[in-house]
Amino acid sequence: MQAVILAAGESSRFWPLNYRHKSLMRIMGRSLIAYLIDDLRKAGIKDIIIVQSSKRDIEKELQDKSLKYVTQKSPIGTGDSLLAAEKFIKSDQFLALNAEDVKSQIKPLLASFKKSRNKLILFASRTKTPWLYGILKLEKNKVVEIVEKPKSGQEPSNLKNDNVFLLPKSFFGYLEKVPPHPFSLIQALNLYAKENTIEAMVVKGETSSLKFPWHVFSLLKSRTENLKSFKGKSVVIGKNVVILGPVFINQGTRIGANTVIHGPCYIGKNCQIGDSNVFRGPVNFEDNVKTGAFFEIKNSLVGQGTHFHSGYLADSLVGANCRVGGGFISANRRIDRKNIFSTVKKEKVDTDLTYFGAAIGNNTKIGVGVGVMPGVFIGSDSIVGPGSMVFENIPDNSIFYQKFKGIVKKKK
Repeated sequence: MQAVILAAGESSRFWPLNYRHKSLMRIMGRSLIAYLIDDLRKAGIKDIIIVQSSKRDIEKELQDKSLKYVTQKSPIGTGDSLLAAEKFIKSDQFLALNAEDVKSQIKPLLASFKKSRNKLILFASRTKTPWLYGILKLEKNKVVEIVEKPKSGQEPSNLKNDNVFLLPKSFFGYLEKVPPHPFSLIQALNLYAKENTIEAMVVKGETSSLKFPWHVFSLLKSRTENLKSFKGKSVVIGKNVVILGPVFINQGTRIGANTVIHGPCYIGKNCQIGDSNVFRGPVNFEDNVKTGAFFEIKNSLVGQGTHFHSGYLADSLVGANCRVGGGFISANRRIDRKNIFSTVKKEKVDTDLTYFGAAIGNNTKIGVGVGVMPGVFIGSDSIVGPGSMVFENIPDNSIFYQKFKGIVKKKK
């Protein structure tokens, strides 16, 4: 069995965390695509082809010469991305999938492939938000069409296409009939369905995807659920530190006095955690993260080299090398406790979450006393001035501040 991992897209819906391909986001010191490759190999698939963008950032990150790399010249859709790998396909059937977290799916998927007589099988799962995905239209368990992002109330089912396929080599002929387009793969599948049988294998529960930034939370939970406690060399633990549950502390890290850590938590190399911090897992700190005294964090992922002073970070995603001043607050719930909406590519999207803080890109600097409302994104290389309350997204390479009028009066 061969596998093709499609990782050439721009990840535009993943902003502000799309400074590299979304599959290169790190959890516990490793990229998501590295975990996927491990899962494929454990399932017995050794011949792996990766389709990447012209940046070749996947190849540079992995540095694995046993993999085959193909470059898609321009990001014109997953269909064109798959066509780029055609020259490497030798077997009659092959696995094609996005660079996402499918660790729980690989073995049952391969088992179903062996039992089925159909040449094309796709993975599907039930979803509460069908308007965000390609939704299956079925007739007697046979896929007759995939409807991309149907309007609410008009969806043909609640089964979404999980972008994990067993494809026959002959499928390339259908791809070649469809003009290059962002949805050319779906169009080719619909064309195939008119002449052949497509079987849907439905898994229990809703599977993890990686379309929007908030999808990282489910991956963070799944990757840390089997975390084992570890204490690396030269780790310094201050007085009265309380560690509850699985906590991984890598070498060179210092934990300040009176800090309480509720696992699962991963703390990378050479981190400095201030006094009287509170961690409520799952929490992921990459290498060289620093916090000051009286900092609280829950259910969040922080990129390498980011520094915080005091404050509260909850249900949030923060990129690398950010600087966050004292008194920072990420609001993570609406007052009415309803679902949080985020703006993605100028469109309001229901996250289907009632807990969601902020997503912040790389190299951004935030002044003292800043608050960020739920579901707000702050771009990379930006500056947020002190005392600001951020209600709307801030683009990359921007300066945001609020004007305040200082008034001085003599006392009567």
